[in-house]
Amino acid sequence: MTAPAVVPQLRRARDLADRRYAEPLDLDALAAEACMSKYHFARSFADTYGDTPMRYLTRRRIERAQDLLRAANLTVTEVCMMVGFSSLGSFSSRFRDLVGETPTQYRDRWAATGGPRIPGCFLFMRGVDPWPGTDGRGDAREATAGAGVAAAV
Repeated sequence: MTAPAVVPQLRRARDLADRRYAEPLDLDALAAEACMSKYHFARSFADTYGDTPMRYLTRRRIERAQDLLRAANLTVTEVCMMVGFSSLGSFSSRFRDLVGETPTQYRDRWAATGGPRIPGCFLFMRGVDPWPGTDGRGDAREATAGAGVAAAV
């Protein structure tokens, strides 16, 4: 059982993973954000959120990849790199494990619905909002119109 006093520290680390999912985050960086040793942090995080910190980060990256594959005209490799994976193979494998189909199958299934898609060049020029309704720092503020996938769909 995690002590209630530790929960705000864990939340800071979880918020960092939500905000900077595309950056090369590791257990040391997340533990440092929580001001804990990485071993105590990993145990406390898993006790509190039911998942290890790195699995949580991977799940966030895959969720963001799903958003991009549904809404943007990007290749799977471009999406893979945009959400913080450095290997297409590990991205595809984790995506299939968590979603139940490959990224290509997922993208093609959504493309068949005929919904509007955002041009990839727009996303590379303007960037992608970290999460809908955030300003990049994790604060819930109005997203600027046209600043990314969340504002454009």
